[in-house]
Amino acid sequence: MASAAAELTPEEAAAAAAAAAAAQAFNIEVWTLLGIGSLVTFLRIVARTRSVGFRKLQPDDYLVIVGLIFYGIESGLAYSVGAHAHGLANNGMTDAQREALSTDDPEHKLRVIGSIIQLCGWNSYSVILWAFKASWLVFYIRLTDGIGKSYLYRIYVGFGLVVGSWVIVVVNIFLSCRPFHRNWQINPDPGNVCQPAVSNQIVWVCYAFNVMTDMYLLSIPLPMLWSSRLKTWKKFGLVFLFSGGIFVMVCGTLRAVIIVTDPVNGAQLAGSWAVRETFVALVTTNLPHIFPLLKVWFGPVIDTLVSTARKSSNYSSNSAPKGFRTFGGGGSSGPSWRGRGPPTANPITNFTLNESEERMVGENNGGKSNSIRLEDMQTTRTSDGGSPGSRVRIHKSVQVDIVTEDRQPGPRETPDLDSSIREQPWLQGQLPQSASVEGSNIKRSASKRAS
Repeated sequence: MASAAAELTPEEAAAAAAAAAAAQAFNIEVWTLLGIGSLVTFLRIVARTRSVGFRKLQPDDYLVIVGLIFYGIESGLAYSVGAHAHGLANNGMTDAQREALSTDDPEHKLRVIGSIIQLCGWNSYSVILWAFKASWLVFYIRLTDGIGKSYLYRIYVGFGLVVGSWVIVVVNIFLSCRPFHRNWQINPDPGNVCQPAVSNQIVWVCYAFNVMTDMYLLSIPLPMLWSSRLKTWKKFGLVFLFSGGIFVMVCGTLRAVIIVTDPVNGAQLAGSWAVRETFVALVTTNLPHIFPLLKVWFGPVIDTLVSTARKSSNYSSNSAPKGFRTFGGGGSSGPSWRGRGPPTANPITNFTLNESEERMVGENNGGKSNSIRLEDMQTTRTSDGGSPGSRVRIHKSVQVDIVTEDRQPGPRETPDLDSSIREQPWLQGQLPQSASVEGSNIKRSASKRAS
C-alpha cells in the first residue's frame, strides 16, 4: 500500500484528496439528514398520540415508522458504499481489468461487497418511497371523509397502483439478473443488467413507476384544495405542502440521469441523491401532522408578535377612526370638518343635502322622537329636551323616519329616494332595500326588540 501511494502522481493525489473530502462531507450529510428525519417522525407520532391516543393510531402512522426504519438502513448502506467499499462495485471495468483482477485481491472483495450494497440499497429505496405513498393514501381517506365517494374511488385506485407498482419494482430488482449471484460477478463481465449500481433496467423501471404514482397522488388533493373556499395564500401554502412529491420526482430524475450518463462514477453520486430524495419524502409525509403540535407550542409566541406589530401599526397610523361621524365619511378631526361647523353628538342632523336637512328619528310608544345613531348597536333614548333615558338594544334594525324639512320658503317638494341614492353612492347600503314614500316622509319597516 505504501508503494502504491508513492507511485501516485500529483494529479492523482489531488483527486484522491478531493474524493476523501467529498466522502467526509457526504457522511456528515447522511447522518444529519437521518437525525432530522428521526426527529420529524417522532414529532408526528407525538402529535398523533396527543390527538387520538396511542391505541388509535392509524395505518399511516405505522407506515411512516416502517419508512423511517428502512431510511436508517438506507443511510447505513450509503455510508458503507464509501467507507467500506470505497465506491467500488462490479461496474466501470474493462474486460482486461476484469481478467487481471484476482479473486484473492482486496479490490475484488471490495467490488463484491459494493455490488451487494447497491442491490440492498435499491430494495430499501423502494420500500421507503412506497411506504410513504401508502401512508399518503391512508391520510387521504381521513382528509376526504364526508366529501363524496368520487374521491374515495380515486384513493382505492391509488392503492392498487401503489401496491402493484411496488411488486413490479421489487420483482424487477430480484429477477432482472439470472442467476442471482451474477449481480456481484466480476469476471467475466455479467453485463449491464447484472450491475445493480448502473443497471438501466432497474433504474428506468423504478423511475417510471415512482414518477407515475407520485403524479397520481398529487392529482387527488390538489383539485380539492384549489376548489375550496380557503384564502388564496392558504391554498398556495397547502399546495406547496402537498407538492413535496414534485421535488421527489426531480431528485429521482437527476439520479436516473446521473447513473446513465456516468456509469463509472455516477453510482456513488446517485446514492447521495437517493438519500436526499427519501429524506424529502419523509419530511413532506410527516409535516401535515406536525402543524397542530407546532401551533400549540409556538402559537402564543406568534400571536404575541402579531399583536405587538398590529398595535405598533395602529399607533403610528393616521387613518380615520373605526366609527363614522357623517354619512359622507371623515373623522372626528382634521381638515375634512372645515366648512361643516363644529362636531356634535348627533352629526347627522348637521348634514345638508340640496338645501334641506335630513334627520334620522325613531318613534317611541308615546309618539315622541328619539335620536338614533346608525353606528351604535345600542341607542340612548332621549326626550325632546335631550335628557338621557333608558338604553335599548337593537336586534336587527330600527323603525325610523327620515324627515325632510325645507329651510327656504316656498312650495315643498317630495324627495325622490331613488335619485338620492343614485346621487350619493355612500348612502347605498345604509338603507334597507324596501322603502315607501308617503308625502315628504320616507318610512321604513323593520323589527325592534328591546333587551
